[in-house]
Amino acid sequence: MIRSMTGFASLTREADSLSVSVTARSVNHRYLDVQLRLPHPFLGFERAIREQVRQRVSRGRVEVTVSTQRTGPPQVDVQVDEGLIAALLEAAERPDVASATRGGWTAGELLAFPRVVTVAECSVAGETDTASDAVREAVEDAIAELDTMRQAEGEHLAADLDQRLVAFAGLVDRIAAAATAGEAALRARLTDRVLEFAPDVANDPSVVAQEVVRFAARSDIAEELARLRAHVAHWGALAGSPEPCGRKLDFLLQEMNREVNTIGSKADGDETPALVVDAKAELEKLREQAQNVE
Repeated sequence: MIRSMTGFASLTREADSLSVSVTARSVNHRYLDVQLRLPHPFLGFERAIREQVRQRVSRGRVEVTVSTQRTGPPQVDVQVDEGLIAALLEAAERPDVASATRGGWTAGELLAFPRVVTVAECSVAGETDTASDAVREAVEDAIAELDTMRQAEGEHLAADLDQRLVAFAGLVDRIAAAATAGEAALRARLTDRVLEFAPDVANDPSVVAQEVVRFAARSDIAEELARLRAHVAHWGALAGSPEPCGRKLDFLLQEMNREVNTIGSKADGDETPALVVDAKAELEKLREQAQNVE
């Protein structure tokens, strides 16, 4: 199946007093490379999120960024160090301290003393579980949107690749026709040359034919053409398969390029060289687009 390796998704989900924002983007990469940026309280989700990505993505560099923000007032827990207060009161009653100060400690002075009061956010029952579920669901939705965009981009890629493949197949047919015409011309030239250099064989057509066939066989491209047409048919099968096919298409293009190079070195005919150049240019365009396929 033709699916693009590039995509983007961004969403925000609200859950009770928590807002979860997720951004997922993917670009081309030879293998699957998952990069995560998570808030510290949710670092334990890294393994689960990687598995979520792997279930939908097989190739590409995928970056997932998660951020959270509390939307309601936080629950706080106030801790008072009673032992420290007692020590401060006891110190205030010492003669050397009492003579140097006027009056005793006030409540404000005691509470303002460093480390007497500690204020920290605390979670209410079930809040942690709710936040965890919100993050998981938001990440799943973002990856699903990313996959949807990759599929939509893949449809455009498939249309362009199909168009270029049709153009390439047409060039293969033109090369075959040009090579056939060139082979006929080659046989005529070879026959003339054989008779020119060996006039004594003119009375034995079989000898002339053998010599012509021996040289003409070197320019026979029937096998290369058959393999090229088989590759074109195989392309259609790969592109229509539900499995990711980017790597296979890349390998197939290498084989097609090898066949075209062989044809260029063997085939005869006035039009053949130009057609081979056009075929190689079309293969290069196919290769560039295939680099985007998952």
